[in-house]
This record gives sequence, C-alpha cells and structure tokens, in this order.
Amino acid sequence: MSDKKRLFGTFGVRRTANDVLTPEFASRLAACYGSLIKGTVAVGGDTRTSTPMLKEAVKAGLLSSGCDVVDLGIIPTPGVQYAVRKYYDGGVMITASHNPPKYNGLKFLDEYGIGIPDEMDLAIEKLYFDEEPTRVPFSEIGQIYHNSKVIEEYVDEAISKVDGDAIREANLKVVVDCGSGAGCFTAPYLIQKLGCELTTLNCQADGFFPGRDPEPIEENLQELISVVKELNADIGLAHDGDADRTICIDEKGNFVLGDKTFTLVEKQMLKENNGGTIVTTVATSQAIYDVADEYGGNVIATAVGDLLVARKLKDEDGLFGGEENGGLIFPDFVYGRDAVMTVAKILEIIAKEKKPLSELVSELPVYYAKKMKIECPDDQKEMVMSSIAKEIKETTDFELDLTDGVKILKEDGWVIIRPSGTEPIFRCFAESDSQQKADEMTDWGIGLIKKYKE
Repeated sequence: MSDKKRLFGTFGVRRTANDVLTPEFASRLAACYGSLIKGTVAVGGDTRTSTPMLKEAVKAGLLSSGCDVVDLGIIPTPGVQYAVRKYYDGGVMITASHNPPKYNGLKFLDEYGIGIPDEMDLAIEKLYFDEEPTRVPFSEIGQIYHNSKVIEEYVDEAISKVDGDAIREANLKVVVDCGSGAGCFTAPYLIQKLGCELTTLNCQADGFFPGRDPEPIEENLQELISVVKELNADIGLAHDGDADRTICIDEKGNFVLGDKTFTLVEKQMLKENNGGTIVTTVATSQAIYDVADEYGGNVIATAVGDLLVARKLKDEDGLFGGEENGGLIFPDFVYGRDAVMTVAKILEIIAKEKKPLSELVSELPVYYAKKMKIECPDDQKEMVMSSIAKEIKETTDFELDLTDGVKILKEDGWVIIRPSGTEPIFRCFAESDSQQKADEMTDWGIGLIKKYKE
C-alpha cells in the first residue's frame, strides 16, 4: 500500500461542495470511517449552506456502518473535539474552516478529539477505493441522538478555567467579529458571561458569509478595526469559519499577528505554572523560545500542522501549544486549536495585568518577518530540498533543521523553505532582528530554490 494520500489533506478532506463533495461521497467516506471506529460518533457542522446536506449524508453513512450518532448541531470544530474527548468514541466535523463559501470539508477525529493520524487516513482511503465499508444487517443499524447542551457546557468549562471575577471587574469593552461562522453560537455568549460590554459584527449565522471573507486576515477585518477605534474598545476579536482561530485587534486598531498572541499567552501560562513544555511548529517565531528561556519553559518543535502539535502535546503532557496563525491549543481543555479558551485567556491577561493590549504586546521580544512563495512542480520538491541542504552543509557552518522542509539557522535569524502539501509551491519564511535582514534572508531562500529547480 502506498503512503501517498488520495483524498485526505493535512486535516480531513476539503473540496468544493456538491461536485466531488456530494452526499454520496460524504456518506461512503463516513461509512469507511465508521467501519474503523465501531462506536458512538459525534457530528457537528459550521454555518455553510452545504453543511446540512453533507451532515445528513455523514450521519446516514455512520448509521449504516453500525455506529450510533450524536448530532451536536452547528458548533465550532473545537466544540466537537471537546465533546468527543469527554463523551464519545469519535467525531466528524463538517467545515472548510477559512475557505470561501463554495467549499466544505469533513474532519475526522479519534477518541481523544484529535484529528485522526495518517495511518487512519490511509486505512479509510483503502476501504473507500479498494474495498467496501462495513454495512450492518438491518437490526444493527445505529441510533440517532441529539445533544444541544454540549455547546453551552463547552463555553462554561472554558470560563471555569480563567479568573472570571477579575475579568468582570475590569469592565472591558469588546468588539467581536465571527464572520457569520460557527463562532456566532459561542463567542458572544462567552464574552457576555464574562461581564464585558459587547458589540457584535457578523454574528448572524450565514453560509454565504455576506459581511466578510471567513479568513481573519488584516484586509478582511477593516470593519472590525474601524469599529474598535470608533468605540474606543479595549480589544477586537475575530474568528475563522469554524472558530478554532482567534485574531486580536488592539485598542488602537492595530492588527496583532498570531505569533504575538501565542507569545503573550505562552508567557502568562508559563508564569502561572512555573514553567512547562510548549509545543509549536518549526515555522513559528523565535520569540516563543525567548519567552520559554525567561520563564522556565522548554519548546518542542514539530512539522507544520495543528494535528501534529496537538498529538505531541498529548504525548509529552505539554502545557500549551499552537501555530503562528492565531490557532492556540490548551491541552487540558481541547486537543486542538480553540478560540473559546483563547478569548477567555486573553481577556484574563488584559484584566489581571491592568494594561492595554498594545502595551502587553510591546513588552514581548521583537522580531521581523517576511513570507514569500514560489512555484515549483511537486516532482522536483524533494530534489530541491536535498540540494539546498547539501549546499548549506558543505559551504557554511549554519545549523540545519530538517523537521519540515529546510530550516537554516543563522546568527541573527532563520529562514525556512518548505513545500506546500496542497499546491505546487514552496513557501519561504524568514525572521530576523530587522526588517531589512528578514527581507534579504527571504530573497536568499527564494534564490536557493530558483537555483535548483529546473
């Protein structure tokens, strides 16, 4: 059996809805997953227009393989992960996260609520393409249940993990933009329960995403930025479509990069717990290592992908983890990127430190970054990477990290060259102590790729 995936990406299967991703496709794929899980499976979905259709198909496939199904309704991805970890044997989330409205996808979870490992992706594909999923006799078809309570429990448990009284006393003024995604059913309730003065944008569930594109990048959050400034709010918060990522806007209307949010929360977590293990990817800021050194933490770096970070946090009994895109993982709550806990924690930090967000961010170690990408055919990627690694080894004394792509560590910064898993490109990302150096290192990295690709 080849280990090249035929359907799955880094987390689940994502396609445009109703061409490849039809009810028949979703139902058969869910039956293949159900054949391996053989238990009770929770199913949730985001607000996309195609989600109800695909969710019914997924439920039917699971039932036909003999699994019982618990429908959780519209709920963030981490809400399903939370429910599975506490109560169920597996889970399926119907979402395309931050992609445009025509996309949808299926994310499959193991019994800990972590995205299933590669071996299971391959086993499902083998059943799908080469064999047949289990179809049980009529007397053993699964039962369907509903659990509309778990979403509130998920929010309340996050609140129980922070100092709610301190947040309430701070009387924070918060603007939240859920982008019409699944966060509409969690974020406004969470923030109100924490006693904040709340203004909402795009908090009506709508699968056409009329207010903004679901990806919480700066150009899509201009309305949030202007409202934060207009209302003199303490913070603006934005989520992606399935509410596992959180982006912050400070009280001056500045877009706060995801790795700053990560570093801020990391610092607080290490202070509160007298150190601990932090897990992140090789493409994350040096600031995370600096903060760990200062507050007694140790950092483990994985290849890029939130599943790998979550799994490593579980295996190493880690304290906290995440990625540079605003996806933070609190392993004592959910083994996956989680926006509910992130929001609660950031509000707690502002309340307890009694400082505005811009000041808290300005106290963090400062680095400058640059990201670029360049086209490269898939069949040349391996050769390009090994040639670059060989050149660096033979002609320099820079340190190399080959966890994921080629990461070159220099005295004053680093550059990483890594192939995209989904398209024929390399991403090149550098970080240094000045913007000019970061730009130069990225250009150097792109130059190395050009030198070896045909």
